[in-house]
Amino acid sequence: MITIADKKMHGEDGSIIAYYDNEKIGKDVGPTVILLHGYCGSSAYWEHLLPVLKYAGRVIIPDLRGHGASSAPDAEVYAMEDFAGDVIRLMDHLYVRQAVLIGHSLGGYITLAAAEQYAERLNGFSLVHSTAYPDSEEAKAGRDRAVETIENEGVAAFVEGLVPKLFAPEHLETMPEHVEQVKEIGRQTSKHGAAATARGMKARPDRNDVLKETLLPVLLVAGGKDGVIAPERTFSVDKPNVTSALLARAGHLGMIETPDEEAAQLLQFLQS
Repeated sequence: MITIADKKMHGEDGSIIAYYDNEKIGKDVGPTVILLHGYCGSSAYWEHLLPVLKYAGRVIIPDLRGHGASSAPDAEVYAMEDFAGDVIRLMDHLYVRQAVLIGHSLGGYITLAAAEQYAERLNGFSLVHSTAYPDSEEAKAGRDRAVETIENEGVAAFVEGLVPKLFAPEHLETMPEHVEQVKEIGRQTSKHGAAATARGMKARPDRNDVLKETLLPVLLVAGGKDGVIAPERTFSVDKPNVTSALLARAGHLGMIETPDEEAAQLLQFLQS
């Protein structure tokens, strides 16, 4: 199991959310930061950024439901609001009143749902290789195909086709060990959880109004070579409390492809 989530929160329904927490290092240093990984990922996605971020404040990194070491509830659809509720329950469990949410891809969709429903629990948020737009009709059809592949051929077959799309083309050649690690992380995703999450992403609404209306500090991070979410889909709002950062060499996984650049942007945001 490739995860850095070495602690567990047990729910009354028997569910488990696994998470990483550097409380002893970061609690008195800066803000509490919660990092949310992308689809078919785990907390290990953020491991390369920890050497920088773990001294910026308290850092909490869950494995999302159905991913990593967390359990997969029986629901057929994991709505973004369900994931956001998990984050708030984890905050309550850890006695965290407010936090900065940083969400990668799927994690960004969850972050927006949390900012819409629980704004008073946030003191800032960031979308990393993510978007406030809903799925296009083409993307919705792609979610249906993903579910079909997962259910008929398994998670491993789906991940084999997914992961190469997440890296900038040149990084497939120069980072083969990272590509393989991301595939291995993906293969550990629950089959049911992967399908239910795909259905939830397909159903999510347009949340550009959340970006337009929020008064919280916001950081938008995009990869210049992202073949999954183009930068213009990330940079959908321009206003004084929103900062946009382009990682020119990154694909969809800047935290793995260009970790120093991504960590610098996040650190600057957290320190501001």
